[in-house]
Amino acid sequence: RYEPTWGSLDARPLPAWFDEAKFGIFIHWGVFSVPSFGSEWFWWYWQKEKREPYVKFMEANYPPGFSYEDFGPLFTAEFFDPNQWADILKASGAKYVVLTSKHHEGFTLWGSKYSWNWNAVDVGPRRDLVAELATSVRNRTDLHFGLYHSLFEWFNRLFLEDATNAFKTRKFPTSKSLPELYEIVNKYQPEIIWSDGDGNAPDTYWNSTGFLAWLYNDSPVRDTVVTNDRWGAGSICTHGGFYTCSDRYNPGHLLPHKWENCMSIDRSSWGYRRDARLGDYLAIEDLVKQLAETVSCGGNLLMNIGPTHDGRIAVVFEERLRQVGAWLKVNGEAIYGTKPWRAQNDTVTPGVWYTFSPKEGKVNAIFLNWPGSGTLELGEPRAKLGETQVKLAGYKELLKWVALGEKGMIIALPQLTPQQLPCQWGWTLQLTDVN
Repeated sequence: RYEPTWGSLDARPLPAWFDEAKFGIFIHWGVFSVPSFGSEWFWWYWQKEKREPYVKFMEANYPPGFSYEDFGPLFTAEFFDPNQWADILKASGAKYVVLTSKHHEGFTLWGSKYSWNWNAVDVGPRRDLVAELATSVRNRTDLHFGLYHSLFEWFNRLFLEDATNAFKTRKFPTSKSLPELYEIVNKYQPEIIWSDGDGNAPDTYWNSTGFLAWLYNDSPVRDTVVTNDRWGAGSICTHGGFYTCSDRYNPGHLLPHKWENCMSIDRSSWGYRRDARLGDYLAIEDLVKQLAETVSCGGNLLMNIGPTHDGRIAVVFEERLRQVGAWLKVNGEAIYGTKPWRAQNDTVTPGVWYTFSPKEGKVNAIFLNWPGSGTLELGEPRAKLGETQVKLAGYKELLKWVALGEKGMIIALPQLTPQQLPCQWGWTLQLTDVN
């Protein structure tokens, strides 16, 4: 049994499924999807920081005295079809999904007993959005279902009172935040608890270790659940399950501890923005690059989309997800279930990232640029004459190669028209019998 101490909790082995999965989808959805302007931090930027674009946006479009709470009934979700969402998630090739059950605004996407009249069952959609998505994901896909939960809430008066008392009082976690966490685990049995938003309070204020000890010892998901590292001020990148370290974290080198790169297809926001331009969205080439870099360095990629207030996954997000899925259909063996190799990227040719498939004993070299010369030079593999074989994922014939002394090789790529290429945005060479 795990003790409610970091020493004990940090020693828990991460359930193997998480490292093997490599790729997940993050979904930021909530009342912030109604103004869908600027950022999911809309309420804070408008009311607390009084940033000019947000103040002007409200003055121009809403009557005087309109409050953030007035957005609640406008969060309608009339087009929300959880089966369609599940099908898009499946088509993306992702192996897990993390839905924001509650963001810093405090609005819960389920009918929480602890969030009276500020939840999706009492206000707005009048539906349990968490339950509907969980059911569809489990019935239609093999994705692991996870939930994001914000510890703090910007404007909750109990939290603000505790903060004024320098967190010596604990009214907010005991009456709101912790009961919600136990509620979502018992009700929806998520296999990922993605915690966030410590409000500058220490983990002792949140009783994070007490909750995690229960989660790992006695909860209905004790054997399969994974958690991140955001459990109080100072715990990020230090304690918990996998490390997130920061948003859009992509170190570009191997890390000793399992980590995750959570990033968003929209460069500037996690929630949906009506004011986004096409250039604000990462292109498929960028996403493939992020996936290859992240996985080669031992990380998982958690790629975020923001649905609309009426429950649609905007077509630009759907297209990106389906494109990643199409790429993974061809190159998935270089991603799923792989381990980092002794080299993460090539020393001679830039834009080449390595992974290792332990079962097949294959080294995968994912290259992001198709060379005009028709040959690709790799500085890292040590090839063996008469033994090493090179294949291009999605192409039948073996490729010809020559060794370059002790280390390195030149590979002749097949001469293919754009239509004949196995995929469009990055390719995988599978090398067997290299030292």
